[in-house]
Amino acid sequence: MPIAPIAPIDALSPLDGRYGAKLTDVRRLFSEAGLMRERVRVECMWTLALADGPAGAALGTLPAAARAWLESFAADPAATDVAAIKAIEARTNHDVKAVEYWIRRELEARGASPAHLEWVHFGCTSEDINNLAYALMLRAARGTVLLPRLERIAAQLEASARRHAAVGMLARTHGQPATPTTVGKELANVAARLRAQMRTLAAVEILGKMNGAVGNFNAHVAAFPGVDWPAFSAAFVESLGLRCNPYTTQIEPHDWIAEYCHAAIRADTVLIDLARDMWSYISLGYFKQRPVAGEVGSSTMPHKVNPIDFENAEGNFGVANALFAHFAEKLPQSRMQRDLTDSTVLRNLGVAVGHAVLALESLAVGLDKVDVDPRRLAEDLDRAWEVLAEAVQTVMRAHGIPDAYDRLKDFTRGRPIDRAAMHEFIASLALPAADRQRLLELTPATYLGLAAALADPPARA
Repeated sequence: MPIAPIAPIDALSPLDGRYGAKLTDVRRLFSEAGLMRERVRVECMWTLALADGPAGAALGTLPAAARAWLESFAADPAATDVAAIKAIEARTNHDVKAVEYWIRRELEARGASPAHLEWVHFGCTSEDINNLAYALMLRAARGTVLLPRLERIAAQLEASARRHAAVGMLARTHGQPATPTTVGKELANVAARLRAQMRTLAAVEILGKMNGAVGNFNAHVAAFPGVDWPAFSAAFVESLGLRCNPYTTQIEPHDWIAEYCHAAIRADTVLIDLARDMWSYISLGYFKQRPVAGEVGSSTMPHKVNPIDFENAEGNFGVANALFAHFAEKLPQSRMQRDLTDSTVLRNLGVAVGHAVLALESLAVGLDKVDVDPRRLAEDLDRAWEVLAEAVQTVMRAHGIPDAYDRLKDFTRGRPIDRAAMHEFIASLALPAADRQRLLELTPATYLGLAAALADPPARA
């Protein structure tokens, strides 16, 4: 009996329930239907490769309609009848074998003979199909789901960094007032870090294998001892846009998936850092959030406009990274030539990507909804004249005045410092007139070093 569709409100996972509408592209790739489609693609491409190689004589008589069907699904398996495959699986209790049987049935309907059908899944173990299907899914996720969203955030940060390059901001080391920076420079820092992790993620080589039950081409050689199976297999894997891994057991060892997951973790971690800092800056009033008409910030406090986008981003990045970390630790481990623990874990790759996508979407929305508050930034700077102690003691050192650091420490620590107090101290110093005047003209708002110039991300690349 067919299972009734689950309403979003009854879904066990919020990815399919509350957040389902935001994850259409992730679901298309990583749902069971998505996995089935990629398995069909691989099976069809393998059959075609055999037809153009060692099975040329046997498959040369394949009816045109059957070959056209294989070519169509190799190019785009979107029309895969997933329901029919699941119905077969209900009988076989084996998902990959169900794909094979469905393909055979479709080819038979287009005139393929029993002898032709024997070439479907020829020499394959299920993992020959699965590892390539997951590789194609993760490659697509990187290129169409993750990197474009990371690019959006990097571009947002870079544009804002340039826009606010010279907007002074009191830095806070250990949460305490510190040497001033600019809003733009701090955003440029994050953009540069993110770009580095994006390059790492983009550079991860995606591997695949097609070499039989334990990776030795045993069955292949038994059937066609004269074929250079390692070369044929490598050419096939590379035709999928993947790099062939010639050294495997029954499974491709998943080391590259660990690299992929670690790269995703590092990108996410950079953005967790950003989300937390934005939350703090909003709390300090450095950024204002634009209210959205109709939104409610609190069920009892009408004035609230909460930084929910940054909070949602932080939370979902955390869930994604917990899963990515488990994948990276678990997947490269498999008892002897194969155990099945990786199979159930791999099915959750899309869950991790889904939470990462939710986080990226929330972060992008949050960045679009904030504005810098120059007045609040200026107020904080003007209350922190003590931060000029660094500049004063460094100029003193440059002129050989002894105990410069200790003198400034005694002058500034544990007492309020304003313009008048700082100017009185500077005026008392035995400095050349030009240097003394330069220090007297300095304010917390102008003590910015090269921050404005460093805020242009291309200049730092």
